[in-house]
Amino acid sequence: MGINYFCRVRKKTETTLPAVPVTDYAAEGKALGKVDGKVIFIEGAVPGDVVDVTLGKNKKDWAEGKATRFLSLSPDRVEPFCPHFGICGGCKWQMLPYDRQLMYKEREVIENLTRLGKVELPPVQPIMGGEATRYYRNKLEFTFSNKRYRTDEEMRAFRAAAPAAPVGTRPAPPPAEPALGFHVPRLFDKVIDIRECHLQAEPSDHIRNTVRAFALEQGYTFYDIKQHTGWLRNLVVRVCTTGEVMVNLVLGYEDRAEGPRLMDHLLRQAPEISTLLYTINPKWNDSIHDLEPVTYYGPGHVIEQLGDYRFKISPKSFFQTNTRQAERLYSVVRDFAGLSGTETLYDLYCGTGSIGIYLSAGAARVVGVEVIGDAIRDAEENARLNGITHARFFTGDVVDVCNDVFFREQGRPDVIITDPPRAGMHEQLVRKLLEIGAPRVVYVSCNVATQARDLQLLDERYRVARVQPVDLFPHTHHIENVVALELR
Repeated sequence: MGINYFCRVRKKTETTLPAVPVTDYAAEGKALGKVDGKVIFIEGAVPGDVVDVTLGKNKKDWAEGKATRFLSLSPDRVEPFCPHFGICGGCKWQMLPYDRQLMYKEREVIENLTRLGKVELPPVQPIMGGEATRYYRNKLEFTFSNKRYRTDEEMRAFRAAAPAAPVGTRPAPPPAEPALGFHVPRLFDKVIDIRECHLQAEPSDHIRNTVRAFALEQGYTFYDIKQHTGWLRNLVVRVCTTGEVMVNLVLGYEDRAEGPRLMDHLLRQAPEISTLLYTINPKWNDSIHDLEPVTYYGPGHVIEQLGDYRFKISPKSFFQTNTRQAERLYSVVRDFAGLSGTETLYDLYCGTGSIGIYLSAGAARVVGVEVIGDAIRDAEENARLNGITHARFFTGDVVDVCNDVFFREQGRPDVIITDPPRAGMHEQLVRKLLEIGAPRVVYVSCNVATQARDLQLLDERYRVARVQPVDLFPHTHHIENVVALELR
């Protein structure tokens, strides 16, 4: 078959393996095949496909590459719903039926905990899939670029229409065009011009397309990541289940004439926006954690609802990006915590306080710790917003804050909730948890491999009592996993 989602002009030195049968999935959404006993990790394939694989890495015992031609298709394969599939880095599993996605995710949880954690496990509970598999994200960040990514078809059409280059010279490349969308994986300076995205509900598409159209009409400059020039850098859109919408325009420099023109136009065209901010970022990187967003319209934050609780979210705060599935995730955490109303509950890596607040009705005292100061301020505001008076939140790195003095002042924890970043918990913190010996620990993880590593260390004093995978990111390989630990 001639299906070719991933093909680009290849370097002559690259190796292509022909007709590789795809037999299984491995970690991080990569398919598996074997050639002469050698394991091949394949991007973009489904078990049951037969594909040509162009290798990016080629070691003695294994190799890694992309499916560049499909000779036959798996009966499990479904038609991708997005025209950017195979180019965009999101929704990489949309060619796989959702029930099969869940099967492979659940299996990865079991294999990681068994193979890496090497701890005794109870039966793993069936993974909780999402009711909505599209338009489930409440936040997306789009990038402005002066270099739009061109598809293979566009490149072929350009070369066919271009006049022949003089002998001994290279053909002229197509002229650069602006784009607003997502970066192409491994092509840091190219951005796909996204007109419709299936990850976030309206008015997300309308906002993005309105900003792009006005910027092109007015001749505004889009960011050049290599030259560090251009005015428009990023567009961050948050759409809440409450109906509130927050937009943050990230600009390379202040323009007191054109900035208000652009934002006033956006507000007229998208009256659904409840708060509009802009952030000036003169740095080489896109991070805004050390910058101050300026509120142009509205309160400068939005309100989201999780269960019975309302949460204030500022432009720099972390909040679970799938609100509906976050409710189910937090319900699992609450169940695993087994609170009776008398416990001191610690919420480590607490973000805007969402887990601690969601569980607060069952605890006598809630203590939250988070490194981002803005998130802690939101957590304190969220506690006030929900009438919670028995919660306190502290700013700082969990490893530094959670020392003996802190535990003496705030009380020894009866239940600890830990929800670390993908890198997992610092070994120093794991040792501190072992020393404290709280009767119950509930470990929420977005990276089961690092969770398994930490569980192996915690096995010194804790046993795994319950395991519940939860899918917050349909059509991707990402998994959330909740583990209940009980003191031996």
